[in-house]
This record gives sequence, C-alpha cells and structure tokens, in this order.
Amino acid sequence: MGLSINLEGKVAFVTGASSGLGTRFATILAAAGAKVVLASRRVDRLKELRAAIEADGGSAHVVRLDVTDFDSIRAAVAHAETEAGSIDILVNNSGVSTTQRLSDVTPDDFDFVFDTNTRGAFFVAQEVAKRMIARAKGAEKLGNPLPQARIINISSVAGLKVLPQIGVYCMSKAAVVQMTKAMALEWARHGINTNAMCPGYIETDINRHHWDTDAGQKLIQMLPRKRLGTPEDLDGLLLLLASDASRFINGAVMTADDGMV
Repeated sequence: MGLSINLEGKVAFVTGASSGLGTRFATILAAAGAKVVLASRRVDRLKELRAAIEADGGSAHVVRLDVTDFDSIRAAVAHAETEAGSIDILVNNSGVSTTQRLSDVTPDDFDFVFDTNTRGAFFVAQEVAKRMIARAKGAEKLGNPLPQARIINISSVAGLKVLPQIGVYCMSKAAVVQMTKAMALEWARHGINTNAMCPGYIETDINRHHWDTDAGQKLIQMLPRKRLGTPEDLDGLLLLLASDASRFINGAVMTADDGMV
C-alpha cells in the first residue's frame, strides 16, 4: 500500500519565505497541494516565488511581514486569511544571526537576534493560534470535530548544542524549543499540534560562500559524515509535521542534522 502526503484544501502560512529554507518550505508545501501564503519583508522576492509556484501548478499569495513589528504581524495574518482563507499550517521560519564572541555582543546585537528569532516567532505563533482557537471553539459549539491545525517552529541544532561564535543565536533558538513545548501543552485541546524542527548545517544560497572558505571547510570535516545538508533533506520532516500523519506528534523537538547532535 502506497502512502503520500496530500495537503489539498489546507492553507499554509510561511514566514521568511523570500530566501533560504523558507523558499523551499513554501515550494514543497505548494507541491503537496497546500495554498501557500508567502510572508516576508522582501515582497519583490516573494512575487518571484509566487510566479514560480504558480508556473508549477501551485497556489500562492504574498503578504508583507516584519516579525519584529507587532502591528505588521497582526496585519499580515489578517490579510492572509482574507486572501487565502483560515490558516491550517504555520511554518514559523524567520531567523537572523550574528557571528561574534559573547564578550563582544552589544545590546543592539542581542535585540537584533532575539527580536526576530524569539519575540517575533512567539507573536506570529500567538496571532495565528488565536484564530485557530476561535475556529476550534466555533466547531465545538456546533458539535463538529475540531479542525486539525499545525504550528511548526523552526529552531536549530544550535538550540540544543552550543556552537562557537553564535552564542546569542543558540540562546534564541533554545528559547524557541521551550516555547514550542509550552504552546503544545496549552493549545493541544484546541486541535493544534505544535512541534519544532531543528535543522543542522544546511547549504543555501545565503551561506554557500561560507562553505568555500577555510573555516567552512574545516567545519564540514568535523561533521559526522563530512557533508552538509540541502533544503530538500528537510522535505520529509516538514511534510510529516504539516500533515494529518502527525496527529499524535505534539511538543516534539525533531532534529534533521545527519547525526550532528
């Protein structure tokens, strides 16, 4: 018996969709049949991605989103639901980092990382979850089954294992891990499954130049199989967590790191 993931009829909201992993997440969800809402500050890049998705037969909408701005979050989620319908799947992906020793971190550096990776991720999830919860309560009043909703927070192996030179990033992603568990505990009764993905070192257009440097090559040699991952290596885990196949998976923190952690 063959198994496949079909997300037809689902609406997926992907933050940080203009580049890197976010672009891949949006593309693969659309390929699985979901109507995808592409969210980022770089609307021009989102429009290019929308065109590519539609050329492949998928459905996509574009909304501008700055996760460091609470009003922007509320406006983007409202716009998304007006354009595409109620959000069933959130991929909470926006993230930034700095590279420096902890002794050199300034308050601005700290806020730059935490405002996006932790505060932004929390309030995006909160705004989407409020709408998911309202929908669930409406279904309960009518005696209908709870809608099945999915929140996928993108953390990192750096949230589980401290890595040199990116200590503040590690701290911010560790907070996302605990945030995920708290959301899973509180929102489960509303039909919301909240899980975290923790990717290892993944080669993308954003970081490709680093892996060609001496430092990058040295790091690759320290990995268990001396290789980097690709965005495609996360497809299976993403589709599992986004689909009804994950109905008994809640509060999980799942690594995709080739054995690094």
